[in-house]
Amino acid sequence: MGNLRIPVLLGSVRRKRQSPKVARWITEALQADIRISSELLDLEELALPMMEERHRMRDDSPPGALKLSETLAEADGLVIVTPEYNNGYPGVLKNALDYLLPELKRKPVGVITVSAGGFGGISCLAQLRLVLLAMGAAPIPASLPVSRVGQSFSDEGPTDADFDDRATRFIDQLVWWTEAVRRQRIATSQ
Repeated sequence: MGNLRIPVLLGSVRRKRQSPKVARWITEALQADIRISSELLDLEELALPMMEERHRMRDDSPPGALKLSETLAEADGLVIVTPEYNNGYPGVLKNALDYLLPELKRKPVGVITVSAGGFGGISCLAQLRLVLLAMGAAPIPASLPVSRVGQSFSDEGPTDADFDDRATRFIDQLVWWTEAVRRQRIATSQ
C-alpha cells in the first residue's frame, strides 16, 4: 500500500511559542519511520486570514488555505500539535480547521497537546477531539501530552527519558488506525 501520508499541523502562531520544538521533533520521528511520509504545516507560515467561507466554496482561496487543503486532502491521517491556552486550543487552530471539512472526513488524527504547566493540555485535548469528531475526523484514542514544555523539551528534543517510549506507542497507534481506515477507504472507494 505504500507509505502513509501523515502531515503534522502546528496549531499556534503565538510569539515565543514552545510548541514548534515538539512539532519539529514529532515530524522528524514520523519521517524516520519507514511506514510514514510527513511534513510540517506551520500555521504561522500558512498565514490564514480569518475564515469568511470554507476553502472549497471560494474561487479566491488564500494561498495558505489552498496549501493546507491540498495537503490534507492527499493525507491518510494527521497529527496536530497544539498548545493549551486558557484550558482550550488556540483560536488560530479553530480558524484553520474551519476552512476545511471534506479534507478531514474519516481521517485518523493524533493530537499532541503542549502546556507550560503540569497537566499537558488535557482540557485542550478534550475540546479539540469534540471538534474533530463533529468534522467527521477520527481522533485516535492515544494522546501525547507534553507538560512543562520549557523543562521537558529542548531544541534538540525531549529531555524526559520516558517521552520516547510514550511517543513510540502514540505513533504505533496512529499507524494502526491510519492503516485500518485507509484499507477501508480503498475497499469502499470512499
